[in-house]
Amino acid sequence: MSLKRLQLQSSVNLLVQAVLTAAALGPLVLALASLSGIGHRWVDILAQFPAPLLPLTLAATLIVLLLRFWVPAATGALACLLLALAIWPQIAPGGPAPAADSPRVRLYAANLYAMNEDVAAMRASIEAADADIVVLVEFGEAPSAAVETLLAGYPHREITERVVRSEDAVRSVIASRYPLSRRSTEGNERQMISAVADTPLGPVRVVGVHLTRPWPFQYQWGQIIQTQNLLTHIDAAPEPVVLAGDFNSVATGRIGRMLRSEGGLIHAPGWPGTWPGPLPGPLRMTIDQVYHSPDIAVAKRSLGGPTGSDHRPVIVDLARPAD
Repeated sequence: MSLKRLQLQSSVNLLVQAVLTAAALGPLVLALASLSGIGHRWVDILAQFPAPLLPLTLAATLIVLLLRFWVPAATGALACLLLALAIWPQIAPGGPAPAADSPRVRLYAANLYAMNEDVAAMRASIEAADADIVVLVEFGEAPSAAVETLLAGYPHREITERVVRSEDAVRSVIASRYPLSRRSTEGNERQMISAVADTPLGPVRVVGVHLTRPWPFQYQWGQIIQTQNLLTHIDAAPEPVVLAGDFNSVATGRIGRMLRSEGGLIHAPGWPGTWPGPLPGPLRMTIDQVYHSPDIAVAKRSLGGPTGSDHRPVIVDLARPAD
């Protein structure tokens, strides 16, 4: 092989390694953004993506490693490590262990997507979950027209008034096998619905949540203002609190940090993810969540069956915490 050809191959190899290393810096930056704890909107939007990025970065790193591109492989490995550290608090939030002798209360929460007309899929998902309490947001026109069928078996209901938006009309719903009292609703564009359920665990304040989308899709303070209003609402609640719904933010983002630091709340484990629903679980983000006060424990968390929405439902078994 001629010297010129060797030099050309060496130059091409260096160029390829430089390009691959630069590509690996993207996941590294997102991981650092999530780990930084910085609440600025530009950082927070990056901090939403570590979970779906980890399996993609891992796969790409293994391919680069097999090709013996050592520098980008090392950069990718570091990115994978930091991404794993960034999402670990979503997977293992460290909440209280459930008491072995505690009764269990199953809660199902779903964003049904306002334009979704597949009522049969919604009903099948709810039936399969066999939940005691159902929280539904983006409850559109089709489920509203079939509410008695959809919520059969849940005689106690709280449903907000119909709110017409630019492209659709929505309600929010709490439906329960247990009596509901001390109801509260906020009939704005992103509705909050709240009621106390008389459960085997005692009275529990259940709050259905749907926060607006994050910046740059909505104005930068939207989620923060709604979360502050939410915290004010639950601060006045004397009973244990459970928040469920679409938070449009992962638990390690600034909204999750607000709920933990200012509200003293704990989130349920958040893997696999919930959105976008059609993607495999490891490639989804967990923006549909359940938060709870420390006097409640999560015994189990799973995902419900598809509802025709682009979100997957979340199912949690609630219990008293162990002493």
